[in-house]
Amino acid sequence: MSHQLRYEVNCSILFTELPLLERPAAVKAAGFDAVEFWWPFAEAVPSDKDVDAFVAAVQDAGVQLVGLNFFAGDMPAGDRGLVSWPARSAEFRDNIDVTIGIGERLGCTAFNALYGNRVEDAAPEAQDELGAENLALAARAAARIGGTVLVEPVSGADRYPLLTAADAVAAIDRAGEPNIGLLADLYHLAVNGDDVDAVIAAYAARIAHVQIADAPGRNEPGTGDLPLERQLAALEAAGYTGWVGLEYKPATSSTGGSVESFDWLPRERRSAATATR
Repeated sequence: MSHQLRYEVNCSILFTELPLLERPAAVKAAGFDAVEFWWPFAEAVPSDKDVDAFVAAVQDAGVQLVGLNFFAGDMPAGDRGLVSWPARSAEFRDNIDVTIGIGERLGCTAFNALYGNRVEDAAPEAQDELGAENLALAARAAARIGGTVLVEPVSGADRYPLLTAADAVAAIDRAGEPNIGLLADLYHLAVNGDDVDAVIAAYAARIAHVQIADAPGRNEPGTGDLPLERQLAALEAAGYTGWVGLEYKPATSSTGGSVESFDWLPRERRSAATATR
């Protein structure tokens, strides 16, 4: 099965061999027209100078920013978001307007709010109540620019409570705002043991963004055993018309790096213009 969905590149996990601000241009040179980023700064509220430099890097590369994460804490140290973390909720709230502001400047309307790990000093019920409140605040801010907040099941983080699509949809429903959608990362769902085919059948209308990597390994399609092409075709058949983010670690990083990791995808399928023909 084939599909005509458009691909874009996550510049926080790909092209890490380059400085961050050089990555959008490298994506364009590889034949793609769009990018997504995890939060690209070290703090929740970066300086205006740093924000301007990031915006200029995307604009100057001639690519479209189609996804941006809210500040999620120290990801390499194990943090997975601040949305439901009581001690750092204020940081998340301070970050909302900065994130949506970048989106407004770059025409990006999809914003991923990593939910946060369970913490020892708060009950799960209290974290979920706070999570609902903060997701709603973010969604109302995003609505001002026609944006959508994304909630994502994640693998590889022992204390992250949203493992399946159903977990994420429950968190979305608790928040109660219409512009919060499911981020379906087909890799995370599969690794967590979710039935991806059943997820597509049950939640296609709730899916607002898609990301892929193969498993095992979280490398490019074709390096593992996930039926990604068939699943993307099923998503398209179910009505999904959005982007597919390439969020994988290049298996070829010791040799050719990120550029070689796109060899599975013909160059004519990388451009948004040709993908929809």
